[in-house]
Amino acid sequence: MKPQSTVRKPPVLVERRSDRIAIVTLNRPESRNAIDPAVASELDRIVESLESDDDVWAVVLTGAGDKAFCAGADLRAIATGHINSLWTERGGFAGFVLARRTKPWIAAVNGHALAGGLEIALACDMIIADETASLGLPEITRGLMAVAGGAFRLPRAIPRALALEMITTGRPIDARRALNAGLLNAIAPAGETLQRALDLATCIVANAPLAVRESLNVARLAADLPEHELIAKSNEARDRLSRTEDFLEGPKAFLEKRAAAWKAR
Repeated sequence: MKPQSTVRKPPVLVERRSDRIAIVTLNRPESRNAIDPAVASELDRIVESLESDDDVWAVVLTGAGDKAFCAGADLRAIATGHINSLWTERGGFAGFVLARRTKPWIAAVNGHALAGGLEIALACDMIIADETASLGLPEITRGLMAVAGGAFRLPRAIPRALALEMITTGRPIDARRALNAGLLNAIAPAGETLQRALDLATCIVANAPLAVRESLNVARLAADLPEHELIAKSNEARDRLSRTEDFLEGPKAFLEKRAAAWKAR
């Protein structure tokens, strides 16, 4: 009898939609979408590909299955001394948390987002979570720490007292508390998280894409730079936009009482 051939499934899936939105799915549901070397390498490549794709204006990131968005680093890789393979030079942990991205990314958290999984969500610009989701940084319970952005991004995203509690106890919070703390944009009923994230992305891509990216770039710097530097960054962005076709198209479409035909140039 011939041995059965096994087809290796892609560690990360990409779906390009006709509405200028891409869906990226971490595809290890049997391991709660934990990050292994294959996921990190492929996600790094995908981020770079989508960044250079002129037909993609917004991206939704989610996890396969209904148990977890991402459970963080695959502990088997850490236990066997392969922790460095979960990082890439360009993107950091998972090939993502430090990646240069100008387009908006929305995390559709369908289930648990723990450890590196929460750090991936924090690296996105917006988060929609399933009503059953839990979010936390339990690294300290395993002798580790949240070095992929969690230790500094979480205190920027939610009140300091709650962030410090989560970081030092390792205890997760549920979706409702996360929403009330300002960590989430919205909670979705079970099974509807991806669609809610797509609805948000649809609202975003209806706008001028270059204006969205320039505005997002300044907003991302808001916690890092003093006001006078942010004003300078805003003025530089305005000057760049003023040299684009879309800068003229917006007012023209308004005066002609029609939908704008954005070209991202």
